[in-house]
Amino acid sequence: MSWQSYVDDQLIGTKVVEDAIICGHDGNIWASSPGIKATPEELKKMINNIGNAEVLATNGVTLGGIKYMYLSGTEKVIRAKKEKAGIHVMKTVQAVIVARYADPVVPEQCAIVTEKLGDYLISVGY
Repeated sequence: MSWQSYVDDQLIGTKVVEDAIICGHDGNIWASSPGIKATPEELKKMINNIGNAEVLATNGVTLGGIKYMYLSGTEKVIRAKKEKAGIHVMKTVQAVIVARYADPVVPEQCAIVTEKLGDYLISVGY
């Protein structure tokens, strides 16, 4: 399966994820949906701060020029929100999945879809 197929079928196809990106740990985009415009620099900054709640809480998370308020995270997950939309980010062994949701989808729905794909990628070495 191509990286674009993961974005189209496993994320966007669920109707829970509005837009998505799969990129490497260096921020270079492997696949994305047309509605999300993020720069490799934004992605790299986000990736470098996964697990650093202090930096993320202070600065928020910027994606496609939009600043999201950091909600919570772990060593491999970031949860952030802006009004009735938000992003869920999951870092795997070699990739990072960035999924954006919008109302009426709730954060938990997006988290389940994103982390299911992330867990799969981890299980196959990505």
